[in-house]
Amino acid sequence: MNKAAAFNELIRKVRKDLFSKGPERIHTTFVDNMVICMLYGNMTPTEKFIASDPAGKDMVHAARTKMIQRAYMTDFTEQLEELMGTRLVHLFADMKVEEDIAMSVFVFEDNVQK
Repeated sequence: MNKAAAFNELIRKVRKDLFSKGPERIHTTFVDNMVICMLYGNMTPTEKFIASDPAGKDMVHAARTKMIQRAYMTDFTEQLEELMGTRLVHLFADMKVEEDIAMSVFVFEDNVQK
């Protein structure tokens, strides 16, 4: 399995464990010391229902982004660092609820394109 596929599998697993549904599709790009992931089809049917209301949309967005940032600061971080061969320094995560697209940018200490 290549590095991008292995990275995607780790991402899918942590999101499935956390939300009981992983993304339907992940597009990952390595740039210098960053890994940029676009994740499509993330929300559960319940989240989609909640997000159909403006207040619910904000609630889903806040819950998803905060939970993801917390989840990546567990033993999952060690798995990412082992796969990439360098230390994870920052994680930026956001989600466009109305389009069910999430984006995560992982910033590592060293170049990940090697």
